[in-house]
Amino acid sequence: MTDAVFALLSTYGPWVVFASAFLSCLAVPIPTSLMMLAGGAFAAAGDLALTNVVSAAFAGAVIGDQTGYSLGRYGGRDMLDRLARSPARKAVLTRAQGFTDRHGGKGVFLSTWAVAPLGPWVNFAAGATGLNWLRFTIWDILGETIWVTLYVGLGYGFAARIESLASLLGNLAGFLVAAVVAAGMFAWIRAVLRAQTRQNGANARVE
Repeated sequence: MTDAVFALLSTYGPWVVFASAFLSCLAVPIPTSLMMLAGGAFAAAGDLALTNVVSAAFAGAVIGDQTGYSLGRYGGRDMLDRLARSPARKAVLTRAQGFTDRHGGKGVFLSTWAVAPLGPWVNFAAGATGLNWLRFTIWDILGETIWVTLYVGLGYGFAARIESLASLLGNLAGFLVAAVVAAGMFAWIRAVLRAQTRQNGANARVE
């Protein structure tokens, strides 16, 4: 995988970083984090300009997020229903919707870097559920700034250990997504228990 990413960067430079970031924000399975790490490593070696790599990654991510939001906004509930026809997509979309409902703009911010695998689905859900565009955009830009700076910066600083770093960050991202899902389940169970307690109290007063 790393060799293929290096080959693409050698041939197309920042353009492939832009395309990778854009497509990954639309749920296309592309190793964009590895691409940005590699872009940073190329910049450290002097093969690419660091500003070009950062600009390409940031522009691709923000435009991709805006496209996902617009698809959700104009596709509405029908689009989410079509996406949810696959059991795997339905599961991740349900988590993304819950995450957006609970956290709003802050959820968009976290989905761009802390729980990046949920990011594309949060974009769709935010648009379809009517999250304010300006609010979405502000939090999205803040989040993508962190994502791009983090990955390109790490690639630049640890160019000699790029493969080990990519593996470590991939494992960390998986852990964070699992933690978010677990937290969501805990919150749902607690809400159900509270509702049941209130219902029991109301029944006791009636009796």
